Amino acid sequence: MRMNFFTKAVCMVFYILAGFTLLYAQETTDITTADFEKKVDAYVQQYIDLDIFSGVVCIAKNGSPVYHKAFGLADRRNKTANTIHTHFDIGSMNKTFTKVVILQMAAEGKLNLDDTLGKYLDGFEPAVAEKVTIQHLLDHRSGLGDYHTPEYFDLPKEKKTIAGLLPRIRTMPLMFEPGTDMLYSNSGYILLGAIIEKISAKSYYQNIRERIVAPLNLKETYLENTDQINQKATGYFKDARGNLHDNKGFIDIPNPDGGFQSTTKDILKFYQDYFYGHKMLSDRAKAMDQAFKFYEKLKSNGQATGHAGGFEGANTVLLEIPRDRITIIVFANMDEPVAELLGDGIQALIRGEEPSQPSLPAIQNVYKAFKERGSSYIREHFDALTTNFHPGNPKDLILNSLGYDLLFDGYVDDAVKIFKLNTELFPGVANCWDSYGEALLKKGNKKAALTAYKKALRIRPDFPSAKKAVEELEKKR
Repeated sequence: MRMNFFTKAVCMVFYILAGFTLLYAQETTDITTADFEKKVDAYVQQYIDLDIFSGVVCIAKNGSPVYHKAFGLADRRNKTANTIHTHFDIGSMNKTFTKVVILQMAAEGKLNLDDTLGKYLDGFEPAVAEKVTIQHLLDHRSGLGDYHTPEYFDLPKEKKTIAGLLPRIRTMPLMFEPGTDMLYSNSGYILLGAIIEKISAKSYYQNIRERIVAPLNLKETYLENTDQINQKATGYFKDARGNLHDNKGFIDIPNPDGGFQSTTKDILKFYQDYFYGHKMLSDRAKAMDQAFKFYEKLKSNGQATGHAGGFEGANTVLLEIPRDRITIIVFANMDEPVAELLGDGIQALIRGEEPSQPSLPAIQNVYKAFKERGSSYIREHFDALTTNFHPGNPKDLILNSLGYDLLFDGYVDDAVKIFKLNTELFPGVANCWDSYGEALLKKGNKKAALTAYKKALRIRPDFPSAKKAVEELEKKR
């Protein structure tokens, strides 16, 4: 079964699901010197030389940029250069905007974070309505999964709005008892947006405008009609063979879980107030969120926290070191996790350490190794070949995606080899066996395909495509 990277990557918050991560920063170097600027320039150039980065890099001290530069093209067809005023899709950074409004409403007494979902939204089964709380939704502990199923991408625009998505989310089963585990959930943030609309009797976007955009004077942030922005970056990504594609087919309408368009300048302003200011959140509001207690600890230990977003052809990241009031922002209109890797490398430079060297995206690296050295080499060097891959995504997706690229382009024998290798590297993943079965069936080897599909079902008895394939193959025996 082909897994679309968009369904995995659009939701990612940098490295861990709760929305922040620990990135250790010891004593920091002076970031205002010409020498530091040259080091950052040289490091960014390494990514540019591999043609895996174009975008904007902003490094700030106490909320003021000390390094702010644009690189590459916003639109390759029209040869339009990126500038520091170019708008990028910020992906899941939207979730912080949504969280801010929820905390504001809680501080105003309009809701309680322990309120259950059913208090505000109807139509949910009792197991969801009576057990899932607003806090669970904020913390990705509701048990609800992701609405980005393969069928979602074929829906008309009106079915991708908050109101249009609610009927789909109402039918989603819980993956675990609310509050007992953590699972990143775009669906949860759609529900938070619906709750905001229910309480305020205003649209989600109007709430964001009135409560965040206007008070912070975010002049370069667009919440709606993002297709009408003139100074906007088109996203680009490459397939396994290095062919370039744009991401216009993946662009979605902005929602509470992702999709606003903004600039590094506005995002710097937003997160500076989020971490240190009070235009958006009062002390009372911040006291309601455990994250702010965590941020206070970072002021003494030099660790960093981060927020990020992205999907195919788009990636944004912000890293904040509260002790030193240093901010690193990278916006990229190329495939993730380039912004996150570049941001992490810049942080290493700030620590006076040697940053990780950039490499081609994992799928391209693996394909290159396959053509030059074969499957055995990939098996022995898989981890080294796949360093440039989103850390939140399971690595079996790399060979799965490569295999389908080959299969759809008619290289069936090569696809079979890649899928077989995936079953050897990840024997306990049902999807690996399901994809292998599909390739074998395409090759005409029905007996081996049936064996592979049955293996997938032994691992996961409810795997839909494997069940269907087994039924059809056994009918023909």
